[in-house]
Amino acid sequence: MQKYANFIVKHKKIISIIALILLIPSIIGYVNTRTNYDILIYLPDDIETIQGQNILANDFNMGSFAMIVTDNLKPKDILKLENKIKEVDSVQKVISIADVIGTDIPVDALPDEVKSKVYSGNDTVIMVTFSGKISEDKTMVAVNEIRNICDGYAKVGGMTSALIDTKELSDSEVAIYVLIAVVLCLIILQLALDSYFTPFLLLLNIGFAVIYNMGSNYFLGEISYITKAISAVLQLGVTMDFAIFLYHSYIEEKNILISNRKNKETDKDINDKAMSIAIKKTMTSVIGSAITTIAGFLALCSMNLTLGKDIGIVMAKGVLFGLACAITILPSFILLTDKLIEKTKHKPIIPQFKRLKDFNLKHYKAIIVIAIIILPFAIYGYKNTKVYYKLDSSLPDSLSSIEATHELQDNFGIISTELVLVDSNMESSKLKEMTNEIKSVEGIDGIISYVEISDKLPEEMLPNNVREIFKTEKYQLLIINSKYEIATNELNNQINEINSIIKKYDENGILAGEGPLMNDLVKVSDHDFKAVNYFSLGIIFLIMIIVLKSASLPFILMLTIEFAIFINMGIPSYTNTTLPFIASIVIGTIQLGATIDYAILITTKYIANRKEGLSKYDSINKSLSTSINSVFVSALCFFGATFGVGVYSKLELIGSLCTLMSRGAIISMIVVITLLPALLITFDKLICKTTKELSKGREV
Repeated sequence: MQKYANFIVKHKKIISIIALILLIPSIIGYVNTRTNYDILIYLPDDIETIQGQNILANDFNMGSFAMIVTDNLKPKDILKLENKIKEVDSVQKVISIADVIGTDIPVDALPDEVKSKVYSGNDTVIMVTFSGKISEDKTMVAVNEIRNICDGYAKVGGMTSALIDTKELSDSEVAIYVLIAVVLCLIILQLALDSYFTPFLLLLNIGFAVIYNMGSNYFLGEISYITKAISAVLQLGVTMDFAIFLYHSYIEEKNILISNRKNKETDKDINDKAMSIAIKKTMTSVIGSAITTIAGFLALCSMNLTLGKDIGIVMAKGVLFGLACAITILPSFILLTDKLIEKTKHKPIIPQFKRLKDFNLKHYKAIIVIAIIILPFAIYGYKNTKVYYKLDSSLPDSLSSIEATHELQDNFGIISTELVLVDSNMESSKLKEMTNEIKSVEGIDGIISYVEISDKLPEEMLPNNVREIFKTEKYQLLIINSKYEIATNELNNQINEINSIIKKYDENGILAGEGPLMNDLVKVSDHDFKAVNYFSLGIIFLIMIIVLKSASLPFILMLTIEFAIFINMGIPSYTNTTLPFIASIVIGTIQLGATIDYAILITTKYIANRKEGLSKYDSINKSLSTSINSVFVSALCFFGATFGVGVYSKLELIGSLCTLMSRGAIISMIVVITLLPALLITFDKLICKTTKELSKGREV
């Protein structure tokens, strides 16, 4: 480590130049990394609903579809609008009531349940199918073009339309997220550090790390919009303490060397030597913390919903880049701008928390009692926090796609759609029997199929494109409308019942569509919630055994942070707040990985003090004296990087995640500063017996 540190100090100018050059490919990689806005694409490929989506795309050329609600258009005008839509690339079929009845057949000739779903007053529904899947670029381009064509005449609903609105809103906010995070962190660092210039230097260093990380995402192919939105602010909050530790270490060593200056030593010699020692100390101190943080993020890769892998890999890289920049680029920048740092020196405004430290030591038993009283309430809240899975619930009602969805629900009763795929050779009598049985399921509000339409209208009157929508050589399609909202228990139970009916008539039959996809999302997410928590606890626990070389300390540290997580995740239950399901899955792992560092910092100093023969009280006293300020600043930076985004974001999914992370940082800080020292004092004898090289520690 010392050789590495000396190398960095010696070649600081070259390192700074290389760091600047590396920004070029990183920015190019960032610009050319595709962003995905469809969470459903992260479902496992082997589930039946995804197979159904593939059949719709390959056999029916219906990779996705949109529902257009026209506003008071006559049949001839609808046909003109359709002709324009048909010219759009990737559009496969366009069909409406005007295609079925033309301009001569009365609307009343249609079956009532068909008519009610396509015609209401003077409004009509046009169904458009696309060759590409929901989130493919060509589909999003096509829907955007259709929205422009329909502007003033109709509204475009459907999942792709919602994704476009999500994309536009997310892309417009991402830069503001970073700006808010930077401004709040800058204010905190100005209060915490001893130089007005240093905060800009630290943020510049993190900026390099963020750009490197985002640029390297190019090799992943694509990232989700959630990852893109939160990764920069999360990386800023999580890795800032690496930079702060290096700077504090550098100033400390520099002051020692100045007080012991030799005659021939210049300021440059002292600065270089101080930085060399600081780099070595930083590497020794933060590698364990970095590993646990990386492990916490990589635990997200255990999710069956591969969105976890997306967030986990990007953030694990972010921590690595943050650490690498803190021990290479930042030292170079500090040494090159040392004179400016000295010219802008001031006294830190944030206090040293002596009274808080003394209070903790004096009342450690009371702190444990209070924690025991709070624990059952925290666990109850944690277990009873409600979540929602309906993705468009996190979008503002003013968006075009949401307005179209509401019109479909209010005017046509189209709330959720399920698509049945069965053998094309199924006999008509058997198909009718299955259809009637599905109709009898509670909450079903009509079925549209080729058989249903051809029963009421002569087959020769039906256009070919109507027949092609519902039937291919291998499969025939039934479109079911449900009265139940997507991702509700009522709809999920209904889906299970329909699935049983389909399998009775065709064991290879498939129920697809947004409702079944969401049902699978619920099942996968329930599994992931447990799997991710267990995996993150297990892997971080093992790492702490190695880092702390103790059998008891990992239990104490995990108990401390899990207590903070229970409080954080339990609060929504008492405030009657419903969280997006993604937040409930990943926040525990993120909070554990990102804030366990606070506990490790205090604990490692406590162990070192006990090894020197200090009493348990003196060990904790000294540990808190040198750690509270660092923990406080680190937690405040994490809070600052995420709190503003949580308040500002119009995307509830992003806002909820950032609010939980900012609150979690503060709760973890309070718990670590208060409860952890109390637990270390209480279990000191057990810790000494179960920690390597500490068994000789004794009271003095």
